[in-house]
Amino acid sequence: MAYWFQDGSSPAMEQTIFFHDYVMIFLVVVLSLVLYLSFWAVYLSYTSRSLMVNHQLEVAWTLIPGGILFFLAVPSLNLLYSSDNLLDPSVTLKVVGHQWFWSYSYSDLPKGPLSYDSYMVPSSDLSSGEFRLLEVDNRIVLPSSSNIRALVTGADVIHSWSVPSLGVKIDAIPGRLNSVEFFSKMVGVYYGQCSEICGANHSFMPICVEFILPQFFMEWVSF
Repeated sequence: MAYWFQDGSSPAMEQTIFFHDYVMIFLVVVLSLVLYLSFWAVYLSYTSRSLMVNHQLEVAWTLIPGGILFFLAVPSLNLLYSSDNLLDPSVTLKVVGHQWFWSYSYSDLPKGPLSYDSYMVPSSDLSSGEFRLLEVDNRIVLPSSSNIRALVTGADVIHSWSVPSLGVKIDAIPGRLNSVEFFSKMVGVYYGQCSEICGANHSFMPICVEFILPQFFMEWVSF
């Protein structure tokens, strides 16, 4: 079992991993300092009956945490803004969550709309090298190095469309249309799953996104 993030293939995920490591630096320093002072206060029994007030110390333990919060807030707000910044998308993908499969449709293709369903491939039908519980019969095919907009909704209950390597996680809520944009710098296949407990077969709703070169994508949609 892995206890770290998947390698980021999008700028948003790369910034998320960087921000995680950035916050961990402050966390380790603060935790080490607190543990040291706690050990020092408990085992060395340092007390002062005459010390009733220390203005310099009070100012320090107010300003230092405030400064730490400032250095955490600036990159956090920058990451939040860049994640919600909607650019002009090259492809719009509509995602609909069902119990328990996904439906996808491309609405702005030159040849016309394209729609299909995506089901998990049973373990008995897997080929060599394919991943159990992650392979699907119809992958999402998208062009690399292009802005992709996904419009996500649910057909029955609440689902969650999540692809960790792309830094994408958005709820699919019936009666509501959520929007998310993502971008992949390289070709490849990326896997995800429904991350909302949506019923008995919740664990059998995999997501498989395949990024190909833009010229190959145009050939695929015109086929």
